[in-house]
Amino acid sequence: MSNYEKATQPTIYFIGVTTGSSSIMKVFPRWAQALGLKDAVIKGIDFKPHSDPEAYREAVTFIKEDPLSLGALVTTHKIDLYNSCKDLFDYIDPFAGELGEISCISKRDGQYRAHAKDPISSGLALEAFVPENYWKDHGGEVLLLGAGGASLAMSVYFTQEKFGENVPKRIIIANRSLPRLEEARRILEGRNKRVSFEFIHNPTPDRNDATLASLPPYSLVVNATGLGKDGPGSPLTDACSFPENSLVWEINYRGDLVFKAQAQAQRGDKNLFIEDGWTYFIHGWTQVVSEVFQVPIEGEVLENLSRIAKG
Repeated sequence: MSNYEKATQPTIYFIGVTTGSSSIMKVFPRWAQALGLKDAVIKGIDFKPHSDPEAYREAVTFIKEDPLSLGALVTTHKIDLYNSCKDLFDYIDPFAGELGEISCISKRDGQYRAHAKDPISSGLALEAFVPENYWKDHGGEVLLLGAGGASLAMSVYFTQEKFGENVPKRIIIANRSLPRLEEARRILEGRNKRVSFEFIHNPTPDRNDATLASLPPYSLVVNATGLGKDGPGSPLTDACSFPENSLVWEINYRGDLVFKAQAQAQRGDKNLFIEDGWTYFIHGWTQVVSEVFQVPIEGEVLENLSRIAKG
């Protein structure tokens, strides 16, 4: 017997950790109205990180079998959900197969479908604040703190051949546990001959400080650990030193955001540009809503949804 109640209205699910405190719970009803999604609702499904595979399978099977459960956005559990549930899908998109993660579940033409939208949504968010030809002009590097799905997706985005010479010369992925680092190495190494990857095991924040200190000016530093949202704290210590003239991206938009505060404390001295996760949040959700409800969201429609979300 399922622990889930059958949906009585067209429903999109949010599979996360603390979904009830996410802005989307208040924003989605207004989006649904703006998009003409009659009676559509959103429901949260919370799991602790790295939950029992059977718990993921129960949720994914319920959505598959329930007619009015149309799909889901997945955060935090993207890799674990892929590993435990991939056999339940009729279609797995190329990014999902390549990255071994699922961030979007949908149904179309009788197929139960799995997608990895992060290379698209993270790319759109990066393009909103990284200056044109930034890598080609300045020769900076990228430090991705965390080796989860977000870091893998950004790495796939950065190493696309279409960018030619405008790619970071080095991407460092630092993580506190080894298995995810090894998986990142397997997926990413050799993707683009112009980009050198380094995979560094940093079990403590002071080790991340040391890696940060090795970066040249005009680099990009990203907190993709979940710390500051899914757990307290930052992957860095307060003694850290950011490289001058660099971009700092806190991909969370809610929570304590300690990492963002650490960067802000050095903004003036180091001439840092600091971005939070709001634009990423908008693109992440609109990509999934578009897929689940089969409605185009771009241009003026996207801008309107962003205005609605800011309230």
